[in-house]
Amino acid sequence: MNTAIIRAEKVEKYYAQPSENRIQVIAPTDLEIVDGQIVALLGPSGSGKSTLLRMLTGLSAPSAGQVYWHEKPVETADVNVSIVFQSFALFPWMTVLENVEAPLKALGMEEGERKRRITKILDTVGLDGFQAAYPKELSGGMRQRVGFARALVVEPEVLFMDEPFSALDVLTADNLRSELLELWQKKTIPTKAIFLVTHNIEEAVLLADRIIVLGRNPGRIRTDFCVHLAHPRDRKAAPFSQLVDYIYKVLTQPEAQPPELPQTVQGDGRSQRKYQMLPHARPGGVAGLLELLRDHGGRYDMYRLADDLLFEIDHLLPIVDAAQLLGFLHVTDGAAMITPSGTDYADAKIGRRRDLFREAAADRVLLLDQIVRAIEAKSDHTVSEDLFHDLLDEQFTEEETILQLETAVSWGRYAQLFDFDGSRRCFIRPEKRLSPAPLNAEGAA
Repeated sequence: MNTAIIRAEKVEKYYAQPSENRIQVIAPTDLEIVDGQIVALLGPSGSGKSTLLRMLTGLSAPSAGQVYWHEKPVETADVNVSIVFQSFALFPWMTVLENVEAPLKALGMEEGERKRRITKILDTVGLDGFQAAYPKELSGGMRQRVGFARALVVEPEVLFMDEPFSALDVLTADNLRSELLELWQKKTIPTKAIFLVTHNIEEAVLLADRIIVLGRNPGRIRTDFCVHLAHPRDRKAAPFSQLVDYIYKVLTQPEAQPPELPQTVQGDGRSQRKYQMLPHARPGGVAGLLELLRDHGGRYDMYRLADDLLFEIDHLLPIVDAAQLLGFLHVTDGAAMITPSGTDYADAKIGRRRDLFREAAADRVLLLDQIVRAIEAKSDHTVSEDLFHDLLDEQFTEEETILQLETAVSWGRYAQLFDFDGSRRCFIRPEKRLSPAPLNAEGAA
């Protein structure tokens, strides 16, 4: 179970009135921000989203209740947070470098460490070369990058964001969201949790591991749930749309009981499953095996097949496992039996085989599907291998992680799902669907 970094216990915010009545902004609320999560806070205007954020950061004291930082009262703890605001809130008379350096100077950090951190963060957020520019010389997107750099340079344990993308145009906002998510997933930044205040439902579903929706008059939590959709998330996918619709209903029906969570939010199986172990087999080997099965009536005893081919059974099994993973055959009682899609593959010409392989791989292999989605989600259609190395490393050994990525590259290139730039170690979108090239005996183009 993840550790709570910030915990709010029955916090309230209200303002006294001369009539001895009071205006209550936030009703008694319990809330936790835990290690390893992006939390999105949604709510209508006037529901107290920004007020709650300020109490969680220690900028504003609650009227009642208590906020804890690592179980210490926030007012006495050494709180390590940063905030990115909607308005860029830069010092117009300072350069980019000076704006980013300002919080480090306020902390009393010595010059050498300041320079090291600034150089690193400017490069990380894409501001290298803009150190001497003034805010008025930058576009809105670049100014917000400066805001992110200034917030991240202090290496906060929790990053708070108060509608940070709402003042930007759609494309710039999408690019910044994708870049922030990539920094988070690759652990390029040491931040342990992100708390995002937003009024944009799609933004919350795109980014958040957990979504909290507030009601108003007074502000109170109407629903609080985890999102079980794998990254990168597809706006056009049915689970994504169902989740957006669910949140919209909660927001637009403030007096009604919140509707039941859609099944995809509770966990859709695919998004929660672990990565399959990719068998280290080449597409050409799969094709050859399926041709043999077709020529033997669609069924072949595994051990007899190994003997007939003069294969060690251990050498044959990866090819069988690969064909089975792709849905081209299944194994029952020690016999490999071809499926209808496997027969289609065996009968197809080279170009059609590539198409069938691509369709099966994208539909059945989680890793390949996620690589393609990540490439399409990035504005430059380039995704570092490190991102998927870190994800696989949580499930496999270092040696096996490397082998899994090598197999993924082999399959993805063959199927023209993506290409791989070996010099930069990154996955890239193929420039176009190439006409089929002859294959060698090992299945490589």
